[in-house]
Amino acid sequence: LTPKTAAVIRDGEERVIAVSEIAVGDIFIVRRGENIATDGRIISGELSVDESTFSGESLPCDKSIGDSVFGGTSVLSGFAKIEAVKTAEKTAIAEIIRMVKDASGSKAPVAKAADKVAGVFVPIVILIALVTFAVWMLLDAKFGYALERAVSVLVISCPCALGLATPLSVMVGSGIGARHGILYKNATSLELSGKIDLAIFDKTGTVTEGKPEVKEIFLAEGIERDEFLSIAIAIEEKSEHPLARAVCREKDLFKNVSYPFCDDFKASFGGVSGIVGGRRVFAGNSGFIERCVSLTLDGELKARFDAASNRGETAIIFADEERILGVIAIADRIRDDSRLAIAELSKMGIEAVMVTGDNSAAAASVAERVGIKKVVSGALPADKAEYIKKARLSGKRVCMVGDGVNDSVALTEADVGIAVGKGTDIAIDSADVVLARVGLLGVVSAIKLGRRTLLNIYENLFWAFIYNVICIPLAAGVFIGAFGWTLKPMLGAFAMSISSLFVVTNALRLNFFNPTRASKREIGKATDFSDISVGDFESIRINQTEENLKEEEKEKMNNNVTLKIEGMMCPHCSGRVKAALSDSELVFSCEVSHELGCAEIALADGIEASDETVSALKNIVISQGYKVV
Repeated sequence: LTPKTAAVIRDGEERVIAVSEIAVGDIFIVRRGENIATDGRIISGELSVDESTFSGESLPCDKSIGDSVFGGTSVLSGFAKIEAVKTAEKTAIAEIIRMVKDASGSKAPVAKAADKVAGVFVPIVILIALVTFAVWMLLDAKFGYALERAVSVLVISCPCALGLATPLSVMVGSGIGARHGILYKNATSLELSGKIDLAIFDKTGTVTEGKPEVKEIFLAEGIERDEFLSIAIAIEEKSEHPLARAVCREKDLFKNVSYPFCDDFKASFGGVSGIVGGRRVFAGNSGFIERCVSLTLDGELKARFDAASNRGETAIIFADEERILGVIAIADRIRDDSRLAIAELSKMGIEAVMVTGDNSAAAASVAERVGIKKVVSGALPADKAEYIKKARLSGKRVCMVGDGVNDSVALTEADVGIAVGKGTDIAIDSADVVLARVGLLGVVSAIKLGRRTLLNIYENLFWAFIYNVICIPLAAGVFIGAFGWTLKPMLGAFAMSISSLFVVTNALRLNFFNPTRASKREIGKATDFSDISVGDFESIRINQTEENLKEEEKEKMNNNVTLKIEGMMCPHCSGRVKAALSDSELVFSCEVSHELGCAEIALADGIEASDETVSALKNIVISQGYKVV
């Protein structure tokens, strides 16, 4: 996340130096697409910063003079001069790394029941064998007979079944998990997953998808819907802001809406403006609109705007120089299976809590919709870890479910840390369980599999012990006087093998367990659209027929280009490529991933995926220093 170099102003000149050489008080420059070098304070300029890796806030933060910024966060737009307030080794991200290391070092391994017993089992068996030999010698038995009884005790007590009981169940359980996209890093994480009674969830990227989407459209009186949509799409397609991209992603739902070209586009702090259809149009937050055209919301439009804000949604206001045109409310999309996963955990007797760095309104809104009753908002990485510490001290077995840098300390601090699919590298590294597939039902499956595996281990240990409790006295000759029962060494060896086979077979029974079966039966109930307002974009998507959807998919495929790219190593690299592609008139929208090494590009209307178009897109990527393969 932290760049290797930074542009620092020294002696009135801009110099590129290593980030490690930045001193407190140095002035450094950041531009769009770059990552901030170190913690600092803006002294000149304005920025839109993605701080989701630290705070969990899914939407960008607008920063101006006097505001603090964190090293490692990425600049979505703007230009600023920043005064360094911390050196590289003392930044917030360096503190997170330190806390992860401390938590990792202090986390004690769980002592398994079989390991504890093994420490005393062998000497006790040897002692029993010696006592058996001595007793039979005292009873005037022949030396060979006494030795036979002692050897029978040793053979029948061979702790093969006891030694196989735990690792076999763990091996089978881990294999089942891997087949269902649940990756346990060690035996301890598998066992502890079966003991969880408190599940703590991050919000952004975990319960939600971490990708904003349009929720509602509020139109001013006298404004037609198609007119408003054409204006909104025209001005927002020029912007790279995540909220603007959320609006543009919905464009395909309105095939009948034509939109004019936006001239003289300008991006400013808090919003954008441009000339659409011969008039200047503004889109942004309330402060931006009031500053540009001195207009404010009133009446029903203001009431609906306030209601959306109270639900934690972010609203973009659209206006021209004379009046407010309408509002588009945007919020982070909740994963389809989040509600079902929380309900399943409740049935299993596991309490669910959301601990997030997001604001209280957004956190409360998401929690209510998925069925989480307890929410802690505004939590920094250290706060999440402290909450987990207190829960563990109260006697709870805690699992933490997250995906970001801000979750890494908490993932390490919990009894079981679960990283959801597509999480950051540090989250995956800090977690005990990694869900290879996106979605919270994997959390339910991981805990169910942990419980079933733990039960299987207990069954194996029970039968291994019962076997020894019954057979050791038989081998020692305790029942010879009463029933004439005895056990020769060869039969003892055979019986010992049968006990091992029994444990192996019992462990293999786990293969019949499908941790996702119950969840699959209920998956259709996961998406409840009762809380989506009538007339918004989502409801239009639902009402489309299957045939229309298929036609849309064909059109989208014909208008999409995928480039495989070599050389992208970090989010900064993918950000540079995305910014360059988005600037092209050929591109409507694009998603770039350094992890997958590709760019998914949706072409602008009227642009076909011809050889000339693909060549032009390749040249854009190459101009940024990367190779298209």
